[in-house]
Amino acid sequence: MRSLLFALCLCLSLAGLRAQTSDRLPQAQCAYLYFLSGQGDVLRAMLTPEMQAALPADALGGMFAQLTAQFGPLREAGDWRQVEAEGLAVCFRDLAFEKYTLRFQAAFDGEGRIAGLFVKPAPRPAPVPVAAPDSLAVAERDTVVTTGSFRLPATLTLPRREADEGRRVPCVVLVHGSGPQDRDETLGPNHPFRDLAWGLAARGIATLRYDKRTFVYRDRSVPAGRQLDLDVETVDDALSAVALAQSLPQVLADSVYVLGHSQGGYLAPRIAARAPGLAGIVLLAAPARPLEDLLLEQVTYLNSLVPSEKGRRQVADLQRRVENVKRLGTDAYCDTIPFPFEAPRSYWADILSYRPVETAARLALPILVLQAERDYQVTMQDYGLWRMGLLKRKNASFKSYPRLNHLLQEGTGKATPDEYQQPSSVPAYVLDDLARFVRTGRL
Repeated sequence: MRSLLFALCLCLSLAGLRAQTSDRLPQAQCAYLYFLSGQGDVLRAMLTPEMQAALPADALGGMFAQLTAQFGPLREAGDWRQVEAEGLAVCFRDLAFEKYTLRFQAAFDGEGRIAGLFVKPAPRPAPVPVAAPDSLAVAERDTVVTTGSFRLPATLTLPRREADEGRRVPCVVLVHGSGPQDRDETLGPNHPFRDLAWGLAARGIATLRYDKRTFVYRDRSVPAGRQLDLDVETVDDALSAVALAQSLPQVLADSVYVLGHSQGGYLAPRIAARAPGLAGIVLLAAPARPLEDLLLEQVTYLNSLVPSEKGRRQVADLQRRVENVKRLGTDAYCDTIPFPFEAPRSYWADILSYRPVETAARLALPILVLQAERDYQVTMQDYGLWRMGLLKRKNASFKSYPRLNHLLQEGTGKATPDEYQQPSSVPAYVLDDLARFVRTGRL
């Protein structure tokens, strides 16, 4: 990134230029068009003499082409804004390329010449204060999900009116994605499970969310006499959470659903096959392909955003591990090649034996498959496999969202990890779809 922002940004010392600023947006828009079209000589003529000496026309003319080569096509350009700084009129707009969002910025002196030209990473929004539920609509109560000796702190979120009136309501059990996750599925400033809980409560539906076993117990998560597998990591505790929800006096026992996100969605069919009385499942950004293939695809994509020799070596090493995983149980398997994640053999053997789409196809209960079209972690290829595998199942509903990423954040172009550090909430239209499914079993 630093090499790219080659100082288009020759930000010269401009403190002495305190002339009266005026509306420079029309000139900034002209400079931007010259930037897009590669007209470096015309753009250079708009610069101050100092800037002209520092930036040759060919460098200016090739800027946009270099950006698209590194960050992909330009998907969207934001609104223009102008501010005053050090007596300069600073005009800028944010440019959402396929892989990254940058800011085009031109600073004009009092004579209308460009004294500073920048293309730099767009600043992230300021952190937002910690949210609180609407106390008039949402009531939350602490509880515990228990599996054997494992006690997982949990939160039951209820619609306030129904709770106050003692009316039972449907309940959705939220099941996390891979890795140690808290009950809110916190990532950076985002809390998608908390958003789902509060949003569904406002729509008359309870939720039960809990800290994942690997978040609470870390390397002590495997019970005596067991080996790490998908059941130990996720399924056993999800079944305990479903049983707890069905036993709660505030919940309609025959209207308990499981919503699994990412790996939780991948395992939702297995959970449903073992959970008596479950009303339905929601597969949210759920993998349908082998997890080792998704892992390699994700790492390859992330390395493509900022290519490096180290990254290429990491991809090559992961490729070797993934290929060896696929040979597990055959004579071609090599026991000196480490497993991905350094996870044990028992874990990968369970993954290899599990067929999520086939398992889902055998279920009689309602199934909702939701997919974010901008997701790079679980892609539309997975969504297509779910649709094909459940094509003949009248109990299955499907919907994809063009503007959402894996965390249900809105944006444009293929998502990048940087988006996860920008605070946003689950959109209302997703919550409306979930509430409709819980109430009717379909979209």
